[in-house]
Amino acid sequence: MNPTKSEGRTRVEADGGQEPIRVAALCGSLREESYTALALSRALEEAGRGGAETDFVDLRELEVPTFDADIDRSEAGDAGEVAARLRDADAILLGSPMYHGSYSSPLKTALDYCGFDEFEDKTVGLLAVAGGSFPVTTLEHLRSVCRSLNAWVIPHQAAIPTARTAFEDGEFVDEKLEERVATLGRHAVQYARIEPDPDSFESEQNVGARGR
Repeated sequence: MNPTKSEGRTRVEADGGQEPIRVAALCGSLREESYTALALSRALEEAGRGGAETDFVDLRELEVPTFDADIDRSEAGDAGEVAARLRDADAILLGSPMYHGSYSSPLKTALDYCGFDEFEDKTVGLLAVAGGSFPVTTLEHLRSVCRSLNAWVIPHQAAIPTARTAFEDGEFVDEKLEERVATLGRHAVQYARIEPDPDSFESEQNVGARGR
């Protein structure tokens, strides 16, 4: 199972001839052999089976500089491309390794270049990978970010502990764990166009996300 590359989107016919749902996955790991990328690719594969058009936004292939509020996004490397691809999606999957109990700095940087235009009222699924125990705090921190952007986060989430033992030759070892990741991809399609909840208090206070 190879990570879906970001050269183009995978388009699959939707049932009933309707325009397919678009699901984008943003990978927050820069490792060449990334477990996060493997897991996100499996979730996207399942989303494609559900009739979605998928897009793997691989930060390993893009240049996104450290966020600077004084620099326009259009002049910040590939930051504008990242935002445009997320904005074009109906649902977004965010994946990150757990670093120091939180999510990765590459993912943080990419999200800092985004705002309400990319996330408001959008369905978001969360996936986190850890070298050790369950990456619960990583998922919690990402969920807080999504609330501040007024996104609707899928209740189901995928956590992969002791990642080095979870894969072998690029494939999941544990079928139950693989099914949990696959379920995230299915739910991204199922709930992509759900009517969102009322605005969160966090989003009302998040003035920095406006005007991106």
